[in-house]
Amino acid sequence: MSIQEDLPEPSNPLGIDGIEFIEYATARPLELGALLEQMGFVATARHRSREVTLYRQGSMNIIVNADPVALPLTTSDTQSTSISAIALRVRDADLAYRHAIDMGAWGIQTRAGVMELNIPGVHGAGDSILYFVDRVGDFSIYDVDFKPIPGVAQNPPAIAGMHFFGVVQAIGRDRSPEWIDFYQQLMDFRPLPDGHFFGVLPKGLLLESPCHSFYLQLIEPPEGAAGLQWEEQLIRIGIGAPDVLQAVSELKKRGIVFIDKASAPSSEKGALTQLYKGGISFELVVSHSEQTA
Repeated sequence: MSIQEDLPEPSNPLGIDGIEFIEYATARPLELGALLEQMGFVATARHRSREVTLYRQGSMNIIVNADPVALPLTTSDTQSTSISAIALRVRDADLAYRHAIDMGAWGIQTRAGVMELNIPGVHGAGDSILYFVDRVGDFSIYDVDFKPIPGVAQNPPAIAGMHFFGVVQAIGRDRSPEWIDFYQQLMDFRPLPDGHFFGVLPKGLLLESPCHSFYLQLIEPPEGAAGLQWEEQLIRIGIGAPDVLQAVSELKKRGIVFIDKASAPSSEKGALTQLYKGGISFELVVSHSEQTA
């Protein structure tokens, strides 16, 4: 598709200020937890009443949700783990939610229990949820819903300066205009010019957040993939690093395996891990922009 020139600067009506957390729903929490630890994340807290664990590294928060209610109905043994939610840090969560609903988003039914925060959210790609989270001073959602794991540092440093860079989303054939409209109308994300890519996988279309700190990559099914099972869903996290090759070197020492094929070779621009059990992979992208914690 062609992108109009001279688009106005994003106005950021929701006061978006980065990704607060990314959540995985999984039937294999121990395997996913072990993989995250290889990636440098540390289990820092557990939910007070559910089988949910918070992993941290630098400014990144990842929630591993093994509550059976969180698993999609289509979960299979070969893809038993999925990105089930993205939480955006915003100026005012309630205002952000009402704005999204006014613009046509579908609100989610609250699942908060006793002594749990009700985090407002709307339906995203596939079975995923788009949450809105605000912060008041040093208070955060984790102070209410989670109990710190004794003896574990609550703010472990990032390996090689790694930080959230974005999320890759699979979309249906010729559905780019609809998803661009969804993210632009709801949150003022803006498409980058055609052919503008980061990392080692130049595919699809990139949308930049109004706070300029992370991206969404929309990928349609490849040509000639009529028999390929392709569902609209969030498929991969992009992790930024100021020195990708240094990050790759340190992660390899921790047992992470990277693809080194001609189609996606590790380089100073980026790198891609192998596809791990459960359907999980990670992409590294050169980025000097560190998000705030």
